[in-house]
Amino acid sequence: MTALDDALEKYLQDDQHQSAYYDLVLNTDFYIPLSDDEAATSLEKNESVSPLVVESEGKSYMMLFDSAQRLADWAKKPVNYVILAGFKAAEISVPQLHWAVNIGGGFAKEFVPDEIGWLKESVRGS
Repeated sequence: MTALDDALEKYLQDDQHQSAYYDLVLNTDFYIPLSDDEAATSLEKNESVSPLVVESEGKSYMMLFDSAQRLADWAKKPVNYVILAGFKAAEISVPQLHWAVNIGGGFAKEFVPDEIGWLKESVRGS
């Protein structure tokens, strides 16, 4: 169980833990798979990346994993990825994009566009 798993479990049991969970999401380093045609790159050089977007039930999802092992377990094959803090992932998210966090594990969470927009605004307000 990771710190993010623990925070999600506490939040699901008691809404008073919501802000602690979202704060952790913004500050967690996520492993984000890149589209198949993109090689791994570094954002430190001000390069852009194209995260893998998965379509499901009419929704577009950016996949985020809080460990390389969880990404590997989900992908079932080697994939290129970038590591971004949650607040950076929020910055690059476009409207109508959903997040799928730790899909395939017991502590998965879907973030809807309004939720991601709220995270993005909370980062701007800081």
